[in-house]
Amino acid sequence: MNQTQLSLHTQLTQMISGYWVAQAISTAAKLGIADILQQGEQSCQELAESTDSDPSALYRLMRTLASIGIFQETDNQNFILTPLAEHLCSDHPQSVKATAIMLGDAPHYQPWGKMFYSVKTGKPAFDHHFGMGVFEYFKSHPQDAEIFEESMNCFSLVEEKAILDVYDFSPFKTLVDVGGGYGEMLGNFLQQYPHLQGILFDEEYVISHCQPTLEKHDIVSRCQTVSGSFFEAVPSGGDAYLLKHIVHDWDDERAIKILQNCRNAMDEHSKILVLEMIIEPGNIPGAAKMLDLNMLVMCPGGKERTAAEFHELFTKAGLKLTQIIRTADDICIIEGCK
Repeated sequence: MNQTQLSLHTQLTQMISGYWVAQAISTAAKLGIADILQQGEQSCQELAESTDSDPSALYRLMRTLASIGIFQETDNQNFILTPLAEHLCSDHPQSVKATAIMLGDAPHYQPWGKMFYSVKTGKPAFDHHFGMGVFEYFKSHPQDAEIFEESMNCFSLVEEKAILDVYDFSPFKTLVDVGGGYGEMLGNFLQQYPHLQGILFDEEYVISHCQPTLEKHDIVSRCQTVSGSFFEAVPSGGDAYLLKHIVHDWDDERAIKILQNCRNAMDEHSKILVLEMIIEPGNIPGAAKMLDLNMLVMCPGGKERTAAEFHELFTKAGLKLTQIIRTADDICIIEGCK
């Protein structure tokens, strides 16, 4: 029975219990079930032994996930991968394993359980629950920070292909990736354009872990790493300044400050490329509206924005928004100059 054939009561009940599915997927990702099943069909008993899990409880998890297309039960409680489950494998080119773990773990899952607080107060439930901001938390919890960066890399693999398909970086010589994490995006762009040089800029606790990513993309000799705060200054010398999912973390005042610091580092011919989702008007569905709720819960004033709101941000930062380019993914390229 497809969704349109279900009663309204059943449809709404499925939505309400959606977090059951999310936690089940997250648990399977933490156990590494998909990676194990890459070796071939295995019994639930074998999976339980490999993951040090209770066989009966694990079977109940696997049976449920198989009922929604994640894994397939064959016979005698044996399981195999499905095309959907393959995306939970660590080495899949569009892996969501790290994202499944991240969204099911305490730093995301517990604040979302306090969304009521955020809606009532307009303040992040994360700060209310943990007693500190999300980025302060990541500084002092390196394992959670690692999962966060891995998840961002998962998104990057899809988003960056969509960006490269519609935007020509050949006129540039040096790209500055502002808040660029471990350098996955910069690595992909420099691989695509061998003449480019890169500057990877982020806080020290992030930059100190970027070397493996730069080596993976074979760009160590073409990429300078700089640590610092984009609230204070960003490196000069770039033809293009990239900010992917950076502006949405902050309220307007701090977002404008970041953009102003980029403007100060730019020369007269530099471009700024803000890579974000854009909220569509009215009842049009879109990932940006759900992500906006995540920003409400997780970040200090963070939010997704409409095209008009980006125009206003750019103007207040002393920048001119020159064009908005849609991609095949949800992410957009918001281009500007001085």
